[in-house]
Amino acid sequence: ANHMLEDRIREWKAQFRREGLSEGLEQGLEQGLEQGQAQAARAILHRQLQRRFGSVSPDIAQRLADASRPELDAWIDRFYDADTLEDVFH
Repeated sequence: ANHMLEDRIREWKAQFRREGLSEGLEQGLEQGLEQGQAQAARAILHRQLQRRFGSVSPDIAQRLADASRPELDAWIDRFYDADTLEDVFH
């Protein structure tokens, strides 16, 4: 009986390790996807700003690089109605 209990405990430990790894991989993939989407939004907004307003200052480029996804989304929305570059980032 003691041997069976030890085997069962080993099975449980292995299962918990597998599930923990699975959850970690899932979280990592989700974070990677979010980062990739934010990077794509940055690149598209940067390109659109350059095409519409000309060169983008290093300060604006840095703001884009440091921006969160919600900030990028707000700037993308403002881009369509903005008359100036400053209007996008107000």
